[in-house]
Amino acid sequence: MGDLQVGLGFVPPFPSLLDATLDQLAEGLESRRFTSVQLTKAYLARIEQVNETVHAVVQVNPVALDIAQGLDGERAAGSIRGSLHGIPVLIKNNIATKDKMDTTAGSQLLIGATVPRDAFVAQRLREAGAIILGKANMSQWANYRARDYSMNGWSSHGGQTVAAYHAKQSASGSSSGSGVAADLGLAWAALGTETDGSIVCPAQRSGIVGLKPTVGLTSRGLVIPISEHQDTVGPMARTVKDAAYLLQAIAGEDPHDKYTAEIPQVPDYVAACRDTLAGARIGVPWKAIQEGLDRYPHLAAEVEAFRSTLSVLEAAGATVIEADYASGTKEVRDLEKPIMMADFHANLASYLSQLASNPRSVHNLADVREQTQKHPLENYPQRDTGIWDDVLFEQKWDNTDPQFQPAYERLQELGGPGGLFGVLDQHQLVAAAMPTSMAPMWAAVVGAPAITVPMGHHAETEPVHEDGGLVETGPGVPFGISFLGRKWSEEALIGLAFGFEERTKVRGRRVKRVIQPTAEIEL
Repeated sequence: MGDLQVGLGFVPPFPSLLDATLDQLAEGLESRRFTSVQLTKAYLARIEQVNETVHAVVQVNPVALDIAQGLDGERAAGSIRGSLHGIPVLIKNNIATKDKMDTTAGSQLLIGATVPRDAFVAQRLREAGAIILGKANMSQWANYRARDYSMNGWSSHGGQTVAAYHAKQSASGSSSGSGVAADLGLAWAALGTETDGSIVCPAQRSGIVGLKPTVGLTSRGLVIPISEHQDTVGPMARTVKDAAYLLQAIAGEDPHDKYTAEIPQVPDYVAACRDTLAGARIGVPWKAIQEGLDRYPHLAAEVEAFRSTLSVLEAAGATVIEADYASGTKEVRDLEKPIMMADFHANLASYLSQLASNPRSVHNLADVREQTQKHPLENYPQRDTGIWDDVLFEQKWDNTDPQFQPAYERLQELGGPGGLFGVLDQHQLVAAAMPTSMAPMWAAVVGAPAITVPMGHHAETEPVHEDGGLVETGPGVPFGISFLGRKWSEEALIGLAFGFEERTKVRGRRVKRVIQPTAEIEL
């Protein structure tokens, strides 16, 4: 796009949609430089250019342009719904919408099923003026199906998502498509969901910001679940500020999700985008990081980069101290598994019971397992149903069983006083910092928030590490740093992440992608 002549001066060229922030998009719409229809057409063109390769988007909204036209009309009449008015957003394919799109968690079994209403977070997006552009692909059933074969980025509904920095690069999971779409500017930003790592891990592998909120800050109403105790919906965007805008739009109390009744107050997350590193006490749990490295030695470069990055925090005035968790990674992980299994057994049946139409008559996990194994497109038995087998035939009990509460309370002891909360309180910390690859579980098991920010890329000289036929680490693949905090401390984490982002600007470095769309707004 060339410069626009205005009077005797020139308006500078609009930034590429690969980089454009919400502030820039909103200013372009407000100044009538372009319309929401033009913006939506550009994003649809970008999806068309790359989606056959990256498989980031399962469906585009067939009425997206009609919605954009209506929002343009509202703007022309002087009516603005909210901060996202006329801005296209993609949402993960487990977040229900009552429209012409499917909500399937990547499964053939839910194609054609309908829901009684929008998921609360989708409703909030519409109220803020966003255009729900489509559904992002995901690891099927949020990576909660196969035991022995990687599901990262694959679903029978959407195919195999790949990230953009290396040939056959794993996008990580399970919000795989959301991460790739946000990175490549296939929409302004995207929503993901996380149970344990499914926002922050795909965010880091696509070189973007991912914010996993406190469980209960964002509603899970009509979001296909794994665990009511750990599931949360959060933003995936190219900058911390854009993630804050998106979180602001979706946070809030929903009568359909009892956990949201605990929200103390929703602060101004956008105003929290100021550097708060000076004076911050940040802990580094080196023992847990080493445990992660012992299990995954191919992540050594990420740990080394993290070690070097701590000097950035100290130069900004933060106090960085060694502050180890009392619990071990394995003991927490071993107890997390039965809790997730028990929740999934009950929570999936609860979601399925709410469907307005259910063409394949799947009402519980046993139905889903049986029909998945029989469906020709579900790639069974290569992609097994081992996790479901364990739920149904090994554990056999769900979260209504007397065994559940003692196990859950023990997990909270290990993950709370013995984990993140204990170390924050003992050392009077505002946050713990870890390489993102090692961080998710410590926030997940206690329902705490975490944010990942780009920290670097694997070097050109590094060997390739593959998992399930996809490149997990190798030359050019991004990685991130995570800040983890107390429940409801998103405001504090955003300040730390913003300060780190401002000082490092890793996202702004021109790192070569193997694929990148070129379509822009036609002015």
